[in-house]
Amino acid sequence: MLPAFPCAVLVFALNEGAYCAETMRAAIESVPKGQLEAGYCVGMSYFQTMRRIILPQAFPPLSNSLISMIKDTSLAANITVTEMFMTAQRVAGRTYEHLLLYAEVAVIYLIFCTVITRLQAFGEKRLSRMNGGDVIRA
Repeated sequence: MLPAFPCAVLVFALNEGAYCAETMRAAIESVPKGQLEAGYCVGMSYFQTMRRIILPQAFPPLSNSLISMIKDTSLAANITVTEMFMTAQRVAGRTYEHLLLYAEVAVIYLIFCTVITRLQAFGEKRLSRMNGGDVIRA
């Protein structure tokens, strides 16, 4: 029998790993073959083409998966992992301030997701600048 917290970490890791693998597969398959051939034409190796042309196009969906995982952490309360939402439920049960506490939790989730979204935008700009703005979105 696993304790609740390591079990939650394991489940989130496996779930997010599966989503990230599928995102990477879909990103690689969705890129037109002409972009791969263009990389070869300018003298890039397969790994350089993947790193500079193909994989940067997978960055936004991967960041979206991270944001989704942050929102899904509230599901860990179902296996008795004490996290933010469960703590709010317990406090609300004692104080009867449900709306205030749930609104506070929602604001905290909003702040986390906003920060991750800003980091995603910064990362996309940096990838675009690093690659000379030559990444073509599929």
